Amino acid sequence: MLKIKLHWQILVALLIAVIYGMLLTDYVSYVTWMGDLFLRALKMIIVPLILTSIISGVANIGDASNLGRLGLKTFAYYISTSFFAILTGLILVNLIQPGVGADLGLKSEVPELAATSGDLGDIIMRMVPTNIFDALATGEMLSIIFFSILFGFFITRTSEKYKRTLTDFFNSGFQVMMKLTHFIIKFTPLGIMGIVAGVVAEQADNLMSLVGSLGLYMSAVLLGLIFHAFITLPLILKLVARVNPILHSKAMSAPLLTAFSTSSSSATLPLTLDAVENNSGVSNEVTSFVLPLGATVNMDGTALYECVAAMFIAQAYGIELGFLMQMVVVVTALLASIGAAGIPMAGLVMISVILSAVGLPLEGIGLILAVDRFLDMCRTTVNVWSDSCGAVTIAKTEGETLKV
Repeated sequence: MLKIKLHWQILVALLIAVIYGMLLTDYVSYVTWMGDLFLRALKMIIVPLILTSIISGVANIGDASNLGRLGLKTFAYYISTSFFAILTGLILVNLIQPGVGADLGLKSEVPELAATSGDLGDIIMRMVPTNIFDALATGEMLSIIFFSILFGFFITRTSEKYKRTLTDFFNSGFQVMMKLTHFIIKFTPLGIMGIVAGVVAEQADNLMSLVGSLGLYMSAVLLGLIFHAFITLPLILKLVARVNPILHSKAMSAPLLTAFSTSSSSATLPLTLDAVENNSGVSNEVTSFVLPLGATVNMDGTALYECVAAMFIAQAYGIELGFLMQMVVVVTALLASIGAAGIPMAGLVMISVILSAVGLPLEGIGLILAVDRFLDMCRTTVNVWSDSCGAVTIAKTEGETLKV
């Protein structure tokens, strides 16, 4: 009964949080602790959930040909949808031209960025951990996923006795983590109320002035995200997966509202796994492989946002980017969206990589920081929606019968 009503509980919590954050700004600390505690609980289960779900999923998939086929479909889907998202953003930013005549006096201070290496070699290096326990402790998602896939695959290469013991062990571990996830999900409305109340209280004073000055830029990003979420991805569901996009969106309502509130694909992953498996009917073999990978490397919304942001900065500084340089933006945004996993302040790091690739001033990041939080909430929702659509699409191509 709780799961059926969960999205309504979250919507009510969002409404209360907005009112509380706007009217009781001085007392917001009385509720923000719930959001902090909820996020800590989600982060607590992410690493063991990913480890057990991927090892369990890969071990249950069986032979190398099945794993290779699933991996190829997953990466083909993620690269295709990210590419479609970036192209959507590029077309809209060229049509709307939000940066032309933008006020360069609106800069926010750009925080110190960590060393940003977004090339393919760096991504591959970060995939292979020098110490798996260190990677688990620091939450290096690419390393954890790579190790888990290898470990799960080589379980299938051991003798029947050990194979059965290890598979049962990780299946049991995954079931325990899902029970723990269900327990934490019960507190989602309270957690979201704390998070959103804090965000509203923080942004309430200058929100209207920012909308006025950066309205065109925000419109370009939001239109792109809406087009990708409501047209591109549903078309893939309808034409490729042959499922009902409306039914699937209803099944995903709780994770999508959580993604919007937390601005984190990884923090939302426990709810996404639960919804896609239990509400949409995708098998554990597919969800445990596709979704953890998607939460780490598939960032459609973020890739679209980075492309629009880079073009906006170029237009604001009066720098003309020709077709070739715009294609460099597209390719760099695609690579950066894959490589940003596990980097603190991933959005800013990705933008700095793209700006460096086409020779744009890094100070331009200061122009867009003021509205970054709200757009981050929107693009994370699209990221999670794309991950779930990928799991459903791949499950259908594997011949599964779904509830949607």
